[in-house]
Amino acid sequence: MKHAAVLWIIAFLVTAASAIYQRMTGPTYPVSGSIMVDDRKIFYRFDRSHGGEGDHEVLILTGTSSITGVLEWRRHNSNDAWSSAGMLYQDGALHGSLPHQPPAGKLDYRVQLTGEKGSAVVPAEGGVVIRYKGDVPLFILIPHILAMFTGMLLSTRTALEIFSPTPRYLRLMAWTMGVLAVGGMILGPVVQKFAFDAYWTGWPFGHDLTDNKTLVAIIAWAAAAVATRRGKNPKPWAIGAATVTLAVFMIPHSVLGSELDYRTLDSQQGKPPVQLLK
Repeated sequence: MKHAAVLWIIAFLVTAASAIYQRMTGPTYPVSGSIMVDDRKIFYRFDRSHGGEGDHEVLILTGTSSITGVLEWRRHNSNDAWSSAGMLYQDGALHGSLPHQPPAGKLDYRVQLTGEKGSAVVPAEGGVVIRYKGDVPLFILIPHILAMFTGMLLSTRTALEIFSPTPRYLRLMAWTMGVLAVGGMILGPVVQKFAFDAYWTGWPFGHDLTDNKTLVAIIAWAAAAVATRRGKNPKPWAIGAATVTLAVFMIPHSVLGSELDYRTLDSQQGKPPVQLLK
C-alpha cells in the first residue's frame, strides 16, 4: 500500500472516531435505558432535539396495556409548574406528545409509569431536556456536515504530512482552511438561520461554542499557513493547528447553543422574543 494512502486511512479513522465521540457526548444525543415495572423490563429512548413543525411524539414500548403512563413537561429555565397528560396505549406502546416550541425553545420532560405493583419515573435520574429548532433543508444540511467532516479529515491529514517523504504543507493547509471556512463560516450560518433564526451566535455576539470553535480552528490554520509561507518550519505549525482543531471538534456539538429565554418572553406578555441565552 502506498505511503500516502496509509496516511489518509489513519486520518479518516481519527476523524471518524472524533465525530462519533462528539455526537454521542453531545446534549442532543437521545437518552436511552431501561427500567423495571411489574417485573417487566421497559426500554426507553427519549429524544433531545426536535426539528420542524408539529408536536414531538414520545413513545415507550411496554408490550402491555396494564402499564399506564403520564407524560409531564415544563418549559426549561422558566417559572412553570409541571403540566401533564395521559399517554395512549396503542400497538404495544404508550404514545404521548410534547407541545411545539419556537426555535431554540426547550422543554424538560419525563414519564410517570404505573403498573399493578407500583410506579416509576422515567428516566430515573430526572427529566430530559429537548430543544426545538426549525427545519433545515437537506440540500443545506448535508453539504454542511460533509464540509465539516472533510475539514477535520484534511486537518488530521495535514498533521500526518510530517511522515511524508515529500511533504506539501501549504497545499494541504490551504485546502483545510478553505473547506472549514465553507462548512463553518458559509454553510454553518445558513444552517443556524434555518434552525434558530440567527446567522451567527458566537463571538462577539454570543457564546455559542459550535460557532466559536469553528472560528478558532480556522484562525489556527490561517496562522499556520502564514507562518509556513514566511519560511518558518511548517511541522510544529501543522501539528499545533491540527491539535487545536481536534480539541475544539471534541467539544460536543450544540454545547452552550442557542436557548430561548422564556422569562424574557413572558415579561413581554406574548410579544416576539428579543433575547437568546447562549
